[in-house]
Amino acid sequence: MHEITELLHAWNNGDKEAFNRLMPLVDPELKKIAHNYMRQERPGNILQTTALVNEALIKIIKEQVKPEDRKQFYGFIARRMREVLIDYVRKQKAAKRGSEVRQVDMAQAEGFSSEKSKEIALLEEALAELATKDERKVAIIEYRFFTGLSIEETANVMGLSSKTVQRDWDFAQAWLKAYMNPSNK
Repeated sequence: MHEITELLHAWNNGDKEAFNRLMPLVDPELKKIAHNYMRQERPGNILQTTALVNEALIKIIKEQVKPEDRKQFYGFIARRMREVLIDYVRKQKAAKRGSEVRQVDMAQAEGFSSEKSKEIALLEEALAELATKDERKVAIIEYRFFTGLSIEETANVMGLSSKTVQRDWDFAQAWLKAYMNPSNK
């Protein structure tokens, strides 16, 4: 059994020290995942890579999530990071709605919307829809796109063949592109 998996089992069984031993082992990978998320954010985002990791860990600890292995642990973390970023976007939108209220023409208002925020919300919607059809493809998207793993690394983490991951990755990309294309709605 992999050392990370052993520490996760110990942590799940109430060993608080196991979590302290686990963190130095997973921290580089968690920061890599967070960096991949942050790379996609617009400039000026006040969240830092470390803050994103910490927020995701806090969510997992509060929810008392008990991952069985490192694959599941990294999957949970990637999802929580995405949730943190979506919550951040929603808070920004709410703050913008409540501050500096002024009357403008509808034609002018269109220019105020944040295209990046729309894309994140649409991506979240698309992933939720795809998850109802095939959760494995969503997991592959998370590992490949958000976590930055290669096809081979994703196959290894998920216990699948590289060909299966490649086929699912190709399908998922095509599906997302079709779903997120405004002319298809």
